Amino acid sequence: MAHSLDSVTFRGSGLRRPECVLCHSSGLVFASDWTDAGGVSVLHPGGAVSRVLASDRASPLRPNGIALEPGGSFLLAHLGDGEGGVWRLFPDGTTEPVLLEVGGVPLPPTNFVHLDPDGRIWITVSTRRQPRALGYRPDVADGFVVLVDRAGARIVADGLGYTNECLVDPAGTRLYVNETFARRLTSFAIEPDGSLTDRQEIARFGPGTFPDGLTFDAQGGVWITSIVSNRVVRIDVDGSQTVYLEDNEPEHLDLVERAFQAGEMGRPHLDQVRARRLNSISSLAFGGADLKTGFLGCLLGGAIAVIDMPVAGHPPTHWSYDLGPLAGIV
Repeated sequence: MAHSLDSVTFRGSGLRRPECVLCHSSGLVFASDWTDAGGVSVLHPGGAVSRVLASDRASPLRPNGIALEPGGSFLLAHLGDGEGGVWRLFPDGTTEPVLLEVGGVPLPPTNFVHLDPDGRIWITVSTRRQPRALGYRPDVADGFVVLVDRAGARIVADGLGYTNECLVDPAGTRLYVNETFARRLTSFAIEPDGSLTDRQEIARFGPGTFPDGLTFDAQGGVWITSIVSNRVVRIDVDGSQTVYLEDNEPEHLDLVERAFQAGEMGRPHLDQVRARRLNSISSLAFGGADLKTGFLGCLLGGAIAVIDMPVAGHPPTHWSYDLGPLAGIV
């Protein structure tokens, strides 16, 4: 089942921190982009790149997670320097705040945003610690999940080990959450009022795996991407794990693992990944006409890696959204 590194191809060039990647039925691929004031890069099937960048800001947005909305606007999780929140980016480059605080407390640098089929917005904050590198610890669990729905905004899960991507499952009954430095995939039951109960550990990961990206396939499997080790792992419905792709230098990975276990992991361990072709992959999106092509966002590279997938993906919420004015701009 393993995928050969030699068959990995790339789409786009000159991207700026394309951490989060989304695919659309049109063939367009969207990625977070830190160019200028920040926004979204648009990768066309032929390889061209266009951008929708914020045009009305005095300070830049630093989008980490992104979500596509009907009509072609985007939600951006702002991973700012000491500040966070979620902003909306319109196709013409204008922006507006969506959520900057919860319960009167400003949101810290914000990691991810997910728009579910019911129109609810799920937001993750990895850690309350500043600088955020103080949260790269196995014994730190101060990440949380925010829900925004008709009842307003509130924290619905707390005490998580570096909350990263989250996703409502295809049945619409559970929220799956990656806890990067607790090294586990967790799920919660979603109650009718949006509260989260029945916390369950779906998978626990071993040395060198730091789960970041998260998506589902059409057979009920869950796929995660690991930063640093450049691993793509599938968790089957029975809980078994299969490494589908991997690219790292074992000696360097051992060094990072020792620093993590000693509570000494810092930015250099994330920013100096040693690998042959991949650049700290951080997200995975199924795309292509048959949803059997994988597109890999990354922290350090300037392009999106493209791989063949052994199964089709479950169509994401935004797969067939009308792009509205965005279609005429990109």
